[in-house]
Amino acid sequence: MELSVFNSKGEDTGRKVTLPESVFGVEPNEHAMYLDVKQYLANQRQGTHKSKERAEVAGSTKKIKRQKGTGGARAGSLKSPVFVGGGRVFGPRPRNYSFKLNKKLKSLARLSALSQLVKDERLVLVDTIAIDTPKTKSFAAILQGLKVGTRKTLIVTKEVDTNVVLSSRNLPKVKVSTPGALTTYDLLNADKVVCLEESLSVFEEIYTSK
Repeated sequence: MELSVFNSKGEDTGRKVTLPESVFGVEPNEHAMYLDVKQYLANQRQGTHKSKERAEVAGSTKKIKRQKGTGGARAGSLKSPVFVGGGRVFGPRPRNYSFKLNKKLKSLARLSALSQLVKDERLVLVDTIAIDTPKTKSFAAILQGLKVGTRKTLIVTKEVDTNVVLSSRNLPKVKVSTPGALTTYDLLNADKVVCLEESLSVFEEIYTSK
């Protein structure tokens, strides 16, 4: 499949680039993408939630009333969950939410997400993003020219570009990444993915070498 190449002002350069079929022409596997996104989100959870159970609540352990003859249910402790201030039944405990996925499945998920980008016409190819000094205003103008200024945007550079990273970090809906650091979640979460033309060779190198 061919895709038009734009410059940093959003103008069509008149050139078209053929996308590598091995990366952008895969039949998307929805279940693989689901599992990869699920793992990513699970790994973000701290798992530090905790509530006090009846053994941990402060209070007397004395039997609060006699067993029989009161006309009410028997009760042995104020820490019981049925009383205000008592412990919680089956409350959350600290735990680790992370789980393992095979490398081949994660690779398939990312290839599926990249191919889905092309199908949904969310991929924008740019020849270069030239920023001499870190400046948010200049970077925002480039995004405005590419008509992605107000949407969630993922910028993919060939390698870490300090000026691009510093210029974009004050923009809440913009994320900058490299082909090797991309996650399936990043690709699916973005409304538009602005990819530098030189990054295509890195994608092909990463996924065809596996």
